[in-house]
Amino acid sequence: MKIDRLTTYLQRVGDRPRVLLRVTTDDGIDGWAEIYNHGPDLAYPAVIEFIADQIAGIDASRVAFVNQLLHQSARFPQGALGLAAIAAVDHALWDISAKAVGVPVYQLLGGSVRDRVRVYAGLYSAPDVPQLRDRTAELNATLGVDAFKLSPYRRDPHRSRFGLVARELGGWFADIRETHPDEWEFGFDAHGCLWEPRQAVDLAAALAPNEPMFLEEPIRPEYLPAWARIRAEMAVPLATGESLYSPHEFLSLLTVQGADIIQPDICVVGGLTQMRKIATLAEAHDVPVAPHNPLGPLATAANVHFAAATWNFSILEYKPDDVSWCHDPYVPTDGHLELRPDRPGWGITIDEAALAHDDWVHWERKVPVRADGSTAWM
Repeated sequence: MKIDRLTTYLQRVGDRPRVLLRVTTDDGIDGWAEIYNHGPDLAYPAVIEFIADQIAGIDASRVAFVNQLLHQSARFPQGALGLAAIAAVDHALWDISAKAVGVPVYQLLGGSVRDRVRVYAGLYSAPDVPQLRDRTAELNATLGVDAFKLSPYRRDPHRSRFGLVARELGGWFADIRETHPDEWEFGFDAHGCLWEPRQAVDLAAALAPNEPMFLEEPIRPEYLPAWARIRAEMAVPLATGESLYSPHEFLSLLTVQGADIIQPDICVVGGLTQMRKIATLAEAHDVPVAPHNPLGPLATAANVHFAAATWNFSILEYKPDDVSWCHDPYVPTDGHLELRPDRPGWGITIDEAALAHDDWVHWERKVPVRADGSTAWM
């Protein structure tokens, strides 16, 4: 069962581009993954071609060996694109390894510690309450979801007095609470747009009276002492992690007690192999893991198996997007993704006929510009 070839496909998930990866062994077993779209996504096929030469002929079941080899194949620490490509290879090899012995991936991780995986729906916007109520009611009726993630910004934080941003958020969240069942949960993703710790504390204070599920990434990730400071001053759960890349970075965050919840992205940190290390570090610091997952069916599948085998997992981000290349994705029932113990590998099927033609869409991040002409974080 040796690695024979790596094939990439240019596809999409919703309105975002997505490069898919298939790893094929010499005895014909395929493993699948999707690659995180950091930005210059058309660079990935060339990166994968480079990796293919390094791992050709290696036993595909040596997942940890290949992951370590690829980390060590560069003189300097891997960056965003390198780690995303490594994660995809890692996931494809886990898929192959489980298919080879006819079990779900989570069985290779020691078996399941839970029967199903709770999710929240990523909505990412800040609509008027009537429109939000219609959307949350629809998702609750169809998927049973009772937890949601919103943007905290009802006005442009880079072009408004920040006191108004925080005040409007507080009133809006109060209206959301009044118009939704008490048991429902709402998290808020500030998206790393801010870099002044005081502003993060102000956002938290606006949310606190109505008990948010968490406030996510209220400041930039680089300066860890600021995370310790804002956590000490906030009265709401502080969540972060999608912008961190390695177990070492998460250890530094946890050591300064800079988060109540960590949110590593399995497609960013180097794959399931590295994700498990991060979760163990978090468990040792009494911190739950709520993975960042705004991606498609293959990333969701990898997260389901991670969550199934990880005791300190709490809740998974879920983005309800249809794709042409997977017709049996994990879809919530009663707000949870059910495990598939009778299906080997990731437990989903890729429609190879749908991959015969590229289905690519151009997308790029738009950098905000402030009133004085300087740029801001998005």
